[in-house]
Amino acid sequence: MTGGASSVSVKKIVELEDLKNYTPDLDLKKIKIKTADVNRPALQLCGFFQHFEQSRIQIIGNVENSYIESLTDDEKKIRYKEILKYDIPAIVYCRDIEPDSTMIQLANENNVPILGTGRSTSEFMAELIYTLGEQLAPCISVHGVLVDVYGEGVMITGESGIGKSEAALELIRRGHRLVTDDVVEIRKINEHTLVGTSPDITRYFIELRGIGIIDVKTLYGVECVKEKQEIDLVIKLEDWKKDADYDRLGLEEEYIEYLGNKVVCHSLPIRPGRNLAVICETAAVNHRQKKMGYNAAQELYRRVQENIVKGRNEEDED
Repeated sequence: MTGGASSVSVKKIVELEDLKNYTPDLDLKKIKIKTADVNRPALQLCGFFQHFEQSRIQIIGNVENSYIESLTDDEKKIRYKEILKYDIPAIVYCRDIEPDSTMIQLANENNVPILGTGRSTSEFMAELIYTLGEQLAPCISVHGVLVDVYGEGVMITGESGIGKSEAALELIRRGHRLVTDDVVEIRKINEHTLVGTSPDITRYFIELRGIGIIDVKTLYGVECVKEKQEIDLVIKLEDWKKDADYDRLGLEEEYIEYLGNKVVCHSLPIRPGRNLAVICETAAVNHRQKKMGYNAAQELYRRVQENIVKGRNEEDED
């Protein structure tokens, strides 16, 4: 299933970013943000509104506030009215700057939330852009299990009943962390990053056939669960077939594509006696090692080639 939020409420952002609300009478749930970009309205406070991005959250920092403080009360009122007549989702004051009473009054009249934070302007802008990007990112739902294994996001997929949840439970018992079971909501944060989360209704639950639903957070503790995780590796479980040709060296990576992003994928044949948890751990560590620049398969290939060359040289000497 493909989707993704086209908007996010100001109320949600206030909760995620722990913002102060100077306009509590406004219904923040009904006011929507539709873009992950933000704007510092320095030029707009000076009266220049050409190319003004009114759909963005407006950020007031020290520079903007210093200019505002240099204005007379009448000039402030004029500037406020000019900017607040636009359909702005919210204005955020950084560095614990307090908005004046005129701004709050006019904002209430124009249904524009006025918010505040103690964080520095640059830091807050970076965090807000990331949060908005995550909330507004394209999203798909995939049948599978997502586990944090040694810091690597391992998504286990396969047919229903093949053993995904059992593998996840064993990984949890070995000290790794569950993100979601059964359904993985995948969001494309950028061209290189996919983040997996759980649907709210099934968060921290695992279904085990023959036992039923278990609550991982309650049974094993909060250290065994995680809300979200970047997806680094996909392990696809499938029934073992005698005549199938499985990769035994791993010289070339196989990939699976989600939302236009490629993720390394290993097809893992299932036979009785195979310890899936240990294999998943090994795959995660090996994937991390490859990212650090070492590939065991390529090293073996290099040694074999050196041995062949050495053998030929010895034959020539004889």
